[in-house]
Amino acid sequence: MKKIIVIVALVAILLMGCTSLNRPWVIGDGTVGPRTGQASGTIILGIFGDVDAGMITAARNAGITKIGAVDFEIKSVFGIVLTTYTTTVTGH
Repeated sequence: MKKIIVIVALVAILLMGCTSLNRPWVIGDGTVGPRTGQASGTIILGIFGDVDAGMITAARNAGITKIGAVDFEIKSVFGIVLTTYTTTVTGH
């Protein structure tokens, strides 16, 4: 009986579906600017992966020196099995 409960619990966790969190921020005067840069990375099972999804990395990827707005997004697929972090930066 205990094995069935554990199996049902694990299947329920894996089938929880997708979860998404989007958190926009305004930095400085909030000027959006003409350039947009992104940085993202994925973590598997909460421990495997190398993620550098920071604002500075996103700004460097687009050559932005003055950040106006930041959008940070977390997408989780099947609970904690696969989590993707994405930071989008706009500015000059």
